[in-house]
Amino acid sequence: MADIQNLDLNLLRVFDAVARERHVTRAAERLNLSQPAVSNALARLRAALGDELFLRRPGGVEPTALAASLAGPVAEMLDRLRQTLAVHAPFDPATTDRVFTLALSEYAESVLAPPLFEVVAREAPRALLAIRHADRTNALDLLDASQAELAVAVLPEPPALYTRVRLLPEGFLTVMRRGHPLAEGPMVLERFAAFPHLLHSANGSRDGALDGPMAEAGHPRRLGGVVAHLGAVPDILARTDMVMTLSARLAQRLAETAELALRPCPVEIRHTRLSLVFHRRFEGDAGHAWLRRTLLAVSRGVGPVPGAAA
Repeated sequence: MADIQNLDLNLLRVFDAVARERHVTRAAERLNLSQPAVSNALARLRAALGDELFLRRPGGVEPTALAASLAGPVAEMLDRLRQTLAVHAPFDPATTDRVFTLALSEYAESVLAPPLFEVVAREAPRALLAIRHADRTNALDLLDASQAELAVAVLPEPPALYTRVRLLPEGFLTVMRRGHPLAEGPMVLERFAAFPHLLHSANGSRDGALDGPMAEAGHPRRLGGVVAHLGAVPDILARTDMVMTLSARLAQRLAETAELALRPCPVEIRHTRLSLVFHRRFEGDAGHAWLRRTLLAVSRGVGPVPGAAA
C-alpha cells in the first residue's frame, strides 16, 4: 500500500469520478478531461496502490474491494475540501453550487424544510440542501465532526464556541382519533390522564415534556407506546385509544391531513422553542450567513400557533 505522503492527490479526483460514474468515458466528461488522460491517471493510481481498482465489465467498470472501501472516504474528503474552499470564495446565491448540510429534528424538518427548500430553489437554484437527523443527543457531535454546518432542534445552551439563536416559540395541542371519548366534553386533567399516551422520540427516550407537569399535578402520564417516526402516528391513533400531545403546528397539520380530532392540552408545559446552533468559525462565512438569514426569515414566516409562548 502506498504512503499517502507520496501519493499524487490530484489522482483522487479521477478516482472519485470513476467511482461515481462507474464508466471511464463519463468520468472524463465529468472532469472535462480526455479519456486517455483519465486512463493514464488510473494507471498511475493502480501502480501507486498496487491494485487494479476498477475491472472492466459490460457497460462500464466495477470497483475492486479496495476501490469500494476507498470510495466513501475519498468522496467525503473531496466534498469537505470543496466546502472549505467555498467558505473563502465570494458568495452569490444565484450562481453557487455549494452543498449545505443541515442537522434538523424531525419537527424542525417538517415545519421549516418545505418553505426553506422553496426559497432556496428560487434564490439559489444550483445549491444543494442536505438534511440529516439531529436531536439534543447528537446535534453537537454532528457539528463537532463537521458533519453539519448548523443544527435546528430543541437544544440546550451550547459551549462558548457555538452561537445559539432562538427560533420558534412553541405551544402544544393533543390529537386523537375522531370519536375518541376525549374528542368531546371537558378536557380536564383527570380525564386526560385516564388514557394511554403515544410519545414521539427519535432517540428512544421515554421521557417527554408532559411527564414532569403531570406528575407534579398528581396525575402521572401512562405511556401506551413510543415511536421513532411521525409517519406511523395517524394510523396508530386511528386504531387505538391512545392520545398524543405534540407541538401545536405539527398537531394542527396531522389533524388536517389525517382527519384526527384536535383538543387543547389540559396541563401547562414548560416553555420550549427551537434553537439554531452553529460553530462560530462560520460567522464570517458569507454563504453560511446567507443560509442563516434565509432560515431566520423562513422561521418568522411560519407564524404563531395556539398556546405558543411569546
